[in-house]
Amino acid sequence: MKNNAQKYLLAITLVSALAIATAYTSPVFASGDDHAEHAGEEHKEDEAKEAHGHEEEKGGEPHADEKEGAHSEEQGDEHGEEESKLTIDPKVATDMKIEVAEAGTSMINVTIPVTGRVALNKNMIAEVQGRFEGIVKSVAKTEGETVKAGETLATVESNESLQVYAVKAPIGGIILERKTNVGHIAGEEAMFMIADLSKLWVEFNIFAKDIAAVSAGQRIKVTVVGNHLSVETPITSILPVADSISQTVIARAEIDNTEGKWRAGMSVHGEVFTQEKSVPVAVKASAIQRMEGNTVIFVEKDGNYEERKVTLGLQDGTNAEVLEGLQAGERYVASGSFVLKAHAGKAGAEHAH
Repeated sequence: MKNNAQKYLLAITLVSALAIATAYTSPVFASGDDHAEHAGEEHKEDEAKEAHGHEEEKGGEPHADEKEGAHSEEQGDEHGEEESKLTIDPKVATDMKIEVAEAGTSMINVTIPVTGRVALNKNMIAEVQGRFEGIVKSVAKTEGETVKAGETLATVESNESLQVYAVKAPIGGIILERKTNVGHIAGEEAMFMIADLSKLWVEFNIFAKDIAAVSAGQRIKVTVVGNHLSVETPITSILPVADSISQTVIARAEIDNTEGKWRAGMSVHGEVFTQEKSVPVAVKASAIQRMEGNTVIFVEKDGNYEERKVTLGLQDGTNAEVLEGLQAGERYVASGSFVLKAHAGKAGAEHAH
């Protein structure tokens, strides 16, 4: 009995001790987990508040990249303004043959454009025939050769007298045509055609809408198509008959050809000067350049050259009226503007890269 009682007491003691140990340790583990989780949440909230606090301290300032972009745009604008101006040392400008003039009033020639051809001057052509009918015994000259007045071109044996006589050049010039050979019969047909080419005609087609504005005595600038050969000369006559097909009238002018540069048959275009008009602001035609589809000139001030867009009015090849973009009295590059155009283009290309 005694042993059983002892075992019973020992069992009760162990159960009690186990219950006490369980009650004591379980809350510790639970409290530790809750504290760790709560501490993590508090840490996240602190980080969020800290980040929000930093943003509030910044006062809504833009991001560093945005600030840098805005700064770059400002620099770009300033750089663009600098790019439109070129600074050239006066001595260098002189070496580049850059010449500056002052914009002001000028006379502009109002012109009518026409087209035409160079023609032989019929007043300076000779068709050479034999004086008597007969057999051609010799021929001394041919096409393209230059002859003097009185020089023998051929000889003919007369059918009547059987004597040989010389056929001579009535004028000096160039043989354009030779229509005879030895053994031919000299008769009424021309044996040679000689032309003095020192003076030629230029004949232009004037359209009906322009006929009233064109008259003899007016100056006309004649330029060979596809060539820089050019001359100014007065209109000598307006032919009285219109062409039945084109309804144009021929205006004729005479040009000097002592140097032999002009040739009959050349296509030409002309500018008939019909009147002169005074304009308040004009520049030399050589000042005008085309850049990126715009008409520009270069304005000079204190050694700086600024590219300036302009709107042009009347032009005559020498001067051009400026309607917008330039005031009277401003200094502009009248000669050598193509040099500045090249420099401006180079500067723009470098900036693009």
